[in-house]
Amino acid sequence: MPDAPLILWFRRDLRLDDNPMVAEAARSGRPILPLFILDPETEALGAAPKWRLGLGLAAFGDTLAKMGLRLILRRGPAAKVIEAVLAETGAAGVWWGRQYDPAAVARDTAVKAGLKAKGIEARSFAGHLLFEPWSVETGQGGFYRVYTPFWKSVRDRDLPAPEPAPGQMRPPETWPASDNLTDWAMGAAMQRGAAVVAQHVHVGEAKAQARLGRFVDEKIEAYADYRDFPARDVTSGLSENLAWGEIGPRRIWFAGWRALESGARGAETFLKELVWREFAYHLMHNSPQITTTNWKPDWDTFPWRGDSKEAEYWRRGLTGQSFVDAGMRELYVTGRMHNRVRMIVGSYLTKHLLTHWKIGLDWFADCLIDWDPAANAMGWQWVAGSGPDAAPFFRVFNPATQAEKFDPKAVYRQRFVAELSAKPGADALAFFQAAPRSWALDAKRPYPEPLIDLSDGRKRALEAYGGRNS
Repeated sequence: MPDAPLILWFRRDLRLDDNPMVAEAARSGRPILPLFILDPETEALGAAPKWRLGLGLAAFGDTLAKMGLRLILRRGPAAKVIEAVLAETGAAGVWWGRQYDPAAVARDTAVKAGLKAKGIEARSFAGHLLFEPWSVETGQGGFYRVYTPFWKSVRDRDLPAPEPAPGQMRPPETWPASDNLTDWAMGAAMQRGAAVVAQHVHVGEAKAQARLGRFVDEKIEAYADYRDFPARDVTSGLSENLAWGEIGPRRIWFAGWRALESGARGAETFLKELVWREFAYHLMHNSPQITTTNWKPDWDTFPWRGDSKEAEYWRRGLTGQSFVDAGMRELYVTGRMHNRVRMIVGSYLTKHLLTHWKIGLDWFADCLIDWDPAANAMGWQWVAGSGPDAAPFFRVFNPATQAEKFDPKAVYRQRFVAELSAKPGADALAFFQAAPRSWALDAKRPYPEPLIDLSDGRKRALEAYGGRNS
């Protein structure tokens, strides 16, 4: 049925470049009907990722409009929405890019089974990852539990080159009705924080491509040397765009390899970081419980603390440890957090405060514009000690010594913690504009005393770890 429309169901793949589904659809010559569904799984997103997704949808709609296409927006359970659009349009197939978190897998499996039972073409495509999680195996046929062997197994694999966005795509003769994106109120839960974080986002495919270009041209050389220094602007920032599929991982991979081959010293380190994302998905696919329970079952007996007054101070950036507080405030001001600082704030919560990693995981899931289900779960379990790591037991990051090493002039801390400066800058003050009024914060109040002595906290954590099976 060459004239029957083909529904392209977009999710976390809001791009035309390096999108295997889009490339195949363009080659088919069939009329294309782009669709996005605000289903229960998507409705469950936290405040910041849901808001950021809304921005991405608006930008992607504009991109499609330049191709003579429309992004049809519908709300409801995916299977019911797809059934309705099929009936309204006479479409003869539904395609989508794969997702790998447990909720998405369950949804997509049910949708595909329902479509095939009715004789309707249903196809899923790669594109969110470099390597399908099931395609990487150990020599014994199992999955990798440690990163370094995983990296060595994929480093030299051949990948197909990313295909550019198609020059044109065929629209259907008529368009079905679409919801209005504004009516979805995707940013409602952000409240006044949206205006603050909006100053730090880079939305859409064009800005993602430009971001990659700037990184390769100006930053990748210094990446290995300075990526752990949060005051140094040497990271790519692409996690925001990767999270929503505004740039394809193959596009980044090939750019990184070109830089490596041209002699850029930081290129291999950057490629390894991109593969950390792959490793997270590899683990989530092979052990989906990583998103909800301890990856290592013997940690089920560990005496984690639940939510508490101390955890709330952590959320509000009021621990009295300036490196921790700077990270938590950066999160509220920009919607992101430097990777080194993520490890420090995670270690402080789970080890110095002995708080369950799920408390941190849930907070990040609500506040990160680059929230990723696999990376968030692996990161929190790694830093807590319950996840995939060869030697987690003794790793207790000391935020004071980490600050001395990676922020020796306190540039990063003063950027986000107003109480540390006589004349705080815009980002430090922006935290008080973004924070909920119910927190009753004031930049003029004295900086808080530390919640816990760092030495005492480390000792308590190691004692708890040593006795976790007793």
